Amino acid sequence: MQPEKQKTSLIRRVLQSISEAVLIPFLAIVTAVLIGGLIIKVVGGDPFVAYKALLQGAFGSKKAWSETAIWSTPYIFAGLAVALAFRGGLFNIGAEGQLAFGAVFSALIGYALPEWLGFDLPTYIHLPLAILAGALAGGIWAGIVGALKAYTGGHEVINTIMMNYIALNMTSFLVGGVMKDKNPLNVISRTPLIAESARISPIFTGLRIHWGFALALVMAFVVWWLLNKTTLGFEIRTVGLNPDAAKYAGINVKRVIIITMLFSGILAGLAGAIEVTGLNYRHELGFSSGYGYDAIAIALLGKSHPLGVVLASFLFAAMRNGATRMQFMTQLPVDLISMIQALILLFVAADAIVRYIYRIKVKGERVVLTRGWGG
Repeated sequence: MQPEKQKTSLIRRVLQSISEAVLIPFLAIVTAVLIGGLIIKVVGGDPFVAYKALLQGAFGSKKAWSETAIWSTPYIFAGLAVALAFRGGLFNIGAEGQLAFGAVFSALIGYALPEWLGFDLPTYIHLPLAILAGALAGGIWAGIVGALKAYTGGHEVINTIMMNYIALNMTSFLVGGVMKDKNPLNVISRTPLIAESARISPIFTGLRIHWGFALALVMAFVVWWLLNKTTLGFEIRTVGLNPDAAKYAGINVKRVIIITMLFSGILAGLAGAIEVTGLNYRHELGFSSGYGYDAIAIALLGKSHPLGVVLASFLFAAMRNGATRMQFMTQLPVDLISMIQALILLFVAADAIVRYIYRIKVKGERVVLTRGWGG
């Protein structure tokens, strides 16, 4: 009987911890939606019509569901990238640049590799190579920041911001120069179309949702498994909580920092590679603008948990996908969606506001073990 009581108590504690983890983000979303509704009312719109149109645009049909899933795919990869870095005590603001590098190198392998070899490749070879090129490009770019952090103490926030500038400007140079589509009808900076053998096929006929979406969900599980079921994941979480204690326990902190940033960059690079191979079939400037920065908000909203990142990605994707219909039905500016997203992030980051509004008490004293970002 005693073991059964212990098992019941364990289940109760697990469910309680899950409910506490979900409660604040849920209330933050509700609060942001309510405030957004008030603003819509003030500017002369009908919040019920606006939100109904938003939901219809995001989930009102098979095509709407497909487009929401498409929007969520890069968000999941990039959100996982930032969340993994968070769990290791690192702040990766460089997902934007890593994603761009992943996209451009994936496109390069996608269209140029058959030309270099002089013959066509089968899909089961060409497609993995194109995706791998994008993942490695993002991983190496982030790994440089990890090495600078580990061996010189260079702060990853500053370094990833600077690396973003370098990556985005290098991408602009390449796509507008040596990698630009030479078709005389092409007047914008974009690469040639990738070969058919480097493209991810759609899941359903007539819809744009592709197998890259399924890969994103698989990667969310892989990240969860890595963090919770492996020795490396334990080391990442330990370094994230307290690097000094981790070093005292015999963990190679420098190695863990580099690996964490490397894996984070791989995930961000995958976001760009999957967009190229599964959706756009080429890389063009501006296609990914904002994905890497939105990923920071997604990781925060998801509490750096892979499942939370997936759910937060769907939320942001639904808002982005449904915004067009909301604007068409109500004539309200689409910028309202960005405003609501900002409010959600505000309430999640400043959870004390939500706790005060809804009179939620903090159970137990919260002890902060990690060093500040400027430490």
